[in-house]
Amino acid sequence: MDIKRATLVLEGGATRGVFTSGVLDFLMDRDVYLSHVIGVSAGACNAVDYVSKQPGRTRDCMIPEDKSHNYYFGIRDFMKERSVMNMDLIFDKYPNETYPFDFDTYFNSEIKCELVTTNCITGKAEYMTEDSDRARLMKICRASCSMPLLTPIVNIDDVPYLDGGLADSVPIRRAQGLENEKIVVVLTKNAGYRKKTVSKGMQRLYRRAYHSYPELVRTIFRRSFEYNRTMNRLDQLEKSGEVFVIRPQVKPVARLERNKETLLAFYDHGYKLMERRMDDLMKYLGA
Repeated sequence: MDIKRATLVLEGGATRGVFTSGVLDFLMDRDVYLSHVIGVSAGACNAVDYVSKQPGRTRDCMIPEDKSHNYYFGIRDFMKERSVMNMDLIFDKYPNETYPFDFDTYFNSEIKCELVTTNCITGKAEYMTEDSDRARLMKICRASCSMPLLTPIVNIDDVPYLDGGLADSVPIRRAQGLENEKIVVVLTKNAGYRKKTVSKGMQRLYRRAYHSYPELVRTIFRRSFEYNRTMNRLDQLEKSGEVFVIRPQVKPVARLERNKETLLAFYDHGYKLMERRMDDLMKYLGA
């Protein structure tokens, strides 16, 4: 396998991540691997499955065939677990039993993989790695995917973490710091998308829920500003040909979409779009 020296940046977006799964599955089907990967939230799940060379795994986890593997909680379980999703199922039973994760391939890979989390104490992004501990790797993935208000805080090494997208939704600056000449970015929202500021009502909810973490709350309130600034910068870099960006050309699915056909269609869109843009990507990479 010829690993091309470039950095792959994967945005999150919960179930919108099936678009990224389609993009990466096409690349894996063509044996195209880049030397560095940075995954955020759902992008973290896609990242580890890319490094472990398991096309179809993220898709299958996000769109389970068997209803018994459904990861959404009902109202009763939500009240009990304080989570909209069964995170134990996703990050324990799935990788160890239902949809086995190839830990050996991941840990032996030459590809460098960073998973973005948000430190609840500092409010800053952390770019975490793990090259030997299976449980810790899945815990980092879990933290990166833990959406505020909807899923619990995750403690890693006695430090509380939440969704990496809160502090760095699309880590372009991090990618530039790795000094790879080429950067490939997979987004899960359409061109021109910008985040709205947090409403007054939601601000009150966040303050109440995370009163022990004032820096985290500050980061959440600044998220739209930071995201939109990053998108403006990314647009400039794309126009100048400094980065290669692939994003949906159709309306994205809802962040917590449950309809199987809708999710499969968005996955297929990612796969076919990457197929159409493969020549452009290879030209950009100089391959």
